[in-house]
Amino acid sequence: MSSYPLDPKVEDVRQRIRAAHEASERPSDKAAAKLESQHKLYVRDRIALLLDKGSFVEDGRYANALAAGLPADGVVTGRGLVDDRPVIVIANDPTVKAGSWGARTVEKIVRATETALREELPVFWLVDSAGARITDQVEMFPGRRGAGHIFHNQVALSGKVPQICCLFGPSAAGGAYIPSFTDLVIMVEGNASMYLGSPRMAEMVVGERVSLEEMGGARMHCTVSGVGDVLVADDTEAIETAKLWLSYLPLNWRADLPSYAPEAPSAELTAATIPERESQPFDIHDVIDGLVDDDSFFEVKQLFAPELVVGLGRMAGETVGIVANNSMAKGGVLFSDSADKAARFIWLCDAYSIPLIYLADVPGFMIGSEVERAGIIRHGAKMVSAVASATVPQFCVVVRKAYGAGLYAMGGPGFAPDATIALPTARIAVMGPEAAVNAVYANKIAQVEADEGEAARDEFIAARRAEYEEDVDLERLAADLVLDQVIEPEELRDELLARLRHARGRDRRFSERRRGIPPV
Repeated sequence: MSSYPLDPKVEDVRQRIRAAHEASERPSDKAAAKLESQHKLYVRDRIALLLDKGSFVEDGRYANALAAGLPADGVVTGRGLVDDRPVIVIANDPTVKAGSWGARTVEKIVRATETALREELPVFWLVDSAGARITDQVEMFPGRRGAGHIFHNQVALSGKVPQICCLFGPSAAGGAYIPSFTDLVIMVEGNASMYLGSPRMAEMVVGERVSLEEMGGARMHCTVSGVGDVLVADDTEAIETAKLWLSYLPLNWRADLPSYAPEAPSAELTAATIPERESQPFDIHDVIDGLVDDDSFFEVKQLFAPELVVGLGRMAGETVGIVANNSMAKGGVLFSDSADKAARFIWLCDAYSIPLIYLADVPGFMIGSEVERAGIIRHGAKMVSAVASATVPQFCVVVRKAYGAGLYAMGGPGFAPDATIALPTARIAVMGPEAAVNAVYANKIAQVEADEGEAARDEFIAARRAEYEEDVDLERLAADLVLDQVIEPEELRDELLARLRHARGRDRRFSERRRGIPPV
């Protein structure tokens, strides 16, 4: 120990830094009680649960330390390891002015996103923020390094590295866009919310009286708007879900996908799994469970547009993306929401080099004035555009029906999939036989019935239907090379695994241009 006397100025600095450190180490008793009443974890406990023990390195801990009551300026940023893989963490502290943003809050977030861009590291956004501090608006809102630069960097990160958002509380006003720019939004039911204007503001500006849950609650966003991807019960489940999602993804767009020990499926896929009568609904999850490794399917937007199932799974330990029609919900017909859901998921898989498997059992896109007014052509074109432009290995499996533009949207032969595989239950046509016969022969059917009676009408319809079904016979489609393989369900997993291995060297070029113009 030095015999020199302590410099009082140095000692003063030590004491002030120590005090600032302790102020951000734990919440006040009042703040801790509030977190407990909300069933929330403290920000540093959230980070400790996310990262490998002892791996967190924090930046900017003393931001705004000269101001009273603003430890770390309300946001904790830094880097660490998730299952030995490096990541960036940006976590709001709701005990500091409700996690609101000041000038230094924004600067810390901007710096963290710049690090992610520079080093191409995944970003975990642990969001619980009331939005901007109006008192700091000039310093944090309009400038080149203001809040807008966060969104700019998020867009630059999109498709370069995984971005995962755990939404534990509010994400208000402009800050609501942070979750929307990430790849996965996990929302805690009862606590999480997203909204551009609060219920109070909505009442003031547009005269609408609405609750926070109705305006932007977790369940609303996961079932109605589709902004939320996964609904969870609490903070712990949110973080565990986020870690699980990362386990399917590469560190960045250049890196290889992670591999795991192969496992057998949880259920056997057999002919009994799939009803032969196309009008009989069944749960497509039963087919998925027969293809992917045991308990490996991570479904996205399960509560939103359930007529289409999308998610990541593993086959023999390798990540694959699944896009599947579910006849148990709305007959598996494609709507605007299901088209949007598919397009975003396909873009994600294409960004991170994840092969895609389409399980088609689709009557086509919904028709009628309501969906036309809602822009179903525009939304459907978005899905078709995503399928067409994806350059990862793609496999179209026709489980049962694939009618009209539904065949195109599900990666059909015209979109250069690596293979189109049909099960014996498959049917491919512009439309189903009943609709086709009625469309072509409506006048003739009416005339036969008027002249010869109902029995003659039914006989005429049956004959025309037989002609139509012969025209689209499965063997004929295989003979004409529309199909690459017709296979029994029991053999499908092995067939796909073999084809996935051979498709690894697929050419990833699509079209030389500056960029496409998605029909959004």
